[in-house]
Amino acid sequence: MMPPAPLKLIALDADDLAVISAHVQDAHVQASDIVWRQGEKRLVVGMSRLDWEQTLSGETASRRLIAALRFDRVLACKSRKINLEAPDATLELLGIEFHQGAAPGGSALLLFSQGATLRLDVECLECELTDLGPDDLGTAPAGSDSVSSR
Repeated sequence: MMPPAPLKLIALDADDLAVISAHVQDAHVQASDIVWRQGEKRLVVGMSRLDWEQTLSGETASRRLIAALRFDRVLACKSRKINLEAPDATLELLGIEFHQGAAPGGSALLLFSQGATLRLDVECLECELTDLGPDDLGTAPAGSDSVSSR
């Protein structure tokens, strides 16, 4: 059986973002895999996400995929309850919300377990989720760039 094609989704409004949010629910994220590029107005989050299509199809073993979540046109990035002193600590992503501000801008909230949050103030919503391949270890790879080093 051939593996499914990698997922690549783009969100330009709150409805699109709800679809991406469903695909990243329960993803594992290490603090070191949160990369804030202030000069580029970009946030990238590396993650190990559940393959929800496989999980919901009834297959017995759940599979994880390495994926990248990217937000562009980010004016500010603020974190709450994310310990940047422990970059290998694993966070569980519960979902993503968009709160409209002065159109077309607003705030994207990445909601993690235990009340941890990333708040992104954006010029407009531009988000992309891309699968990079299977996660044979079940955890996301550690990154060399992190939000703490930017």
